[in-house]
Amino acid sequence: MHILGIDVSKAKLHCSLLDPATEKFKSKTVSNDAEGFAGLLAWLARHGDHPDTVQAVLEATGVYHEAAALALHEAGLRVAVVNPAQARDFARGLAIRTKTDGVDAKLLARYGAAVRLTPWQPPSPEVRALRALMARREAVAADLQRERNRLEKAEVVGETGPVMDSITSTLAFLHAELQRLERAIDDHIDRHPGLKAELKLLTTIPAVGPAVGRTLLSVMASRRFGSAEQLAAYLGLVPIERQSGQSVRGRARLSKAGPPRVRAVLYMAAVVAIRHNPHVKALYARLLARGKSKMSALGAAMRKLVHLCFGVLKTRQPYNPLWTAQT
Repeated sequence: MHILGIDVSKAKLHCSLLDPATEKFKSKTVSNDAEGFAGLLAWLARHGDHPDTVQAVLEATGVYHEAAALALHEAGLRVAVVNPAQARDFARGLAIRTKTDGVDAKLLARYGAAVRLTPWQPPSPEVRALRALMARREAVAADLQRERNRLEKAEVVGETGPVMDSITSTLAFLHAELQRLERAIDDHIDRHPGLKAELKLLTTIPAVGPAVGRTLLSVMASRRFGSAEQLAAYLGLVPIERQSGQSVRGRARLSKAGPPRVRAVLYMAAVVAIRHNPHVKALYARLLARGKSKMSALGAAMRKLVHLCFGVLKTRQPYNPLWTAQT
């Protein structure tokens, strides 16, 4: 199987096709749009590569990789979308310090040849729509908080007149827009029975309210996770040890490799869970009794909450406070 490494940018796809048998590369640059995808497939065909004999490897680059990944998947290629941090670590292992679009494309092809990657499966249309709505809601919420900060500063300096009028009118608009988006998210979930049922299961967990449930639903419905450990690792909730010999005795810290916005939501949920969720509360107390710091125990509480969320969706059963440790 040939490996197609693709370095993605907003406008271009820099492609490098590796033949593992000869270790030779062929390169091609196309536009990051439907015309470019068609040109890339035609280029592969001219080189005698049938879609089912090619694995494409792309980095997850915001939203810019998604259209290319979907087009290649629909054309029959085996597609893998990898974490950019993993690709950087692979480059460091090969002592590759040069960073250009062409070098990055070749690196991704080598990475795909060296590592067995999980095939990417595109989210369903309703999940993609949910993700878009959630992303827009988060953007508006961030704008609203920034405008509130500006209002606070304006009040401190005694600002009046047009400046205050502008701030207050902008705040009113953003608040109304946030409410409109939240209604749109709820309506979207209500229109799709699968999403509605999964959100209902998630919110049976104490400390997982509608906002936390929607955030986790958009993540868990977008990717295939084989285990709760995989989900926790994706969200950056796995502790990283720093111990070596006699001299290195660093404190274990969360990897923080995944989306920070989801961890922020989970952090607030964990603060509630250590008081109101039986499983998380017991775990938190146990870790404190063993001498763990509060932050370390809270990280474990976030991880436990994710495991519970994975459990209710996997078993299709609502949360049960009498669940034993294997959940």
